[in-house]
Amino acid sequence: MKVGVIGLGDIAQKAYLPVLATLPGVELHLQTRTPATLTRVADGLRLADGQRHADLDLLLAEGLDAAFVHAPTAVHPEIVTRLLEAGVPTYVDKPLAYELADSERLVALAEERNTGLAVGFNRRHAPGYAQCAEHPRELILMQKNRIGLPEEPRTMILDDFIHVVDTLRFLAPGPVDDVTVRARVQDGLLHHVVLQLAGDGFTALGVMNRLSGSAEEILEVSGQDTKRQVVNLAEVIDHKGQPSVRRRGDWVPVARQRGIEQAVLAFLDAVRAGKVLSARDALETHELCERVVRAVAERSA
Repeated sequence: MKVGVIGLGDIAQKAYLPVLATLPGVELHLQTRTPATLTRVADGLRLADGQRHADLDLLLAEGLDAAFVHAPTAVHPEIVTRLLEAGVPTYVDKPLAYELADSERLVALAEERNTGLAVGFNRRHAPGYAQCAEHPRELILMQKNRIGLPEEPRTMILDDFIHVVDTLRFLAPGPVDDVTVRARVQDGLLHHVVLQLAGDGFTALGVMNRLSGSAEEILEVSGQDTKRQVVNLAEVIDHKGQPSVRRRGDWVPVARQRGIEQAVLAFLDAVRAGKVLSARDALETHELCERVVRAVAERSA
């Protein structure tokens, strides 16, 4: 199975390549426009010259069975379009694109070409978060905070807050009938944003503070007088009277803890089985992010 990896930045090197490089039956082909990076990464994986590609045309000429796109978001539309037009099932880092119109076009193209398209919402596969879907969820609270990183609103929401948005959607126990957004913008930079989703019998709150003094990610789901808390995707605390704590095992790889390994395997299993994955549900997350972007813009006008 020939699998292309396009873009060799931190996310590819730290999260995806360590998984892909160990899979039996996978022949990796790397592509980046940075020669030094291509040489260094390919040398580290002991890849042959024929598995190293300086441009997308050369990579596509290999007749790929699947591709992973880890290039910067700004070039996602161009790269994903080329892959889909070539009939290559594609897994792309979130977001599909910064502009909703581009995301809609890519999903429509995938459907038109009957070619699989998956978006990397790995938290849906992270064990701690996936287990929360089995817990009572009358109230959902997710915080994903950073230190000293206020940012232009669209970039921050689509590159980072989108994880919070998608996790709330994933865990919401029913249809959402109310959406509320609060935010603080100063000098054109988004300091914090709060998203509330509500439906029959539940409320979900997503918070991102880019000036929080701490880099942290905390998810809490509660209901029926019980609560489950997941701290930094590694520690699960169940509250029902006396808290009980489960921590990530010493030998559990970070890619498995964060759901990346499971997402990779699910995508490649679907490709092998001839199943065409749809990005329609992922598009709904992008649509909700666009609502957040517009609400923030209105509040800062």
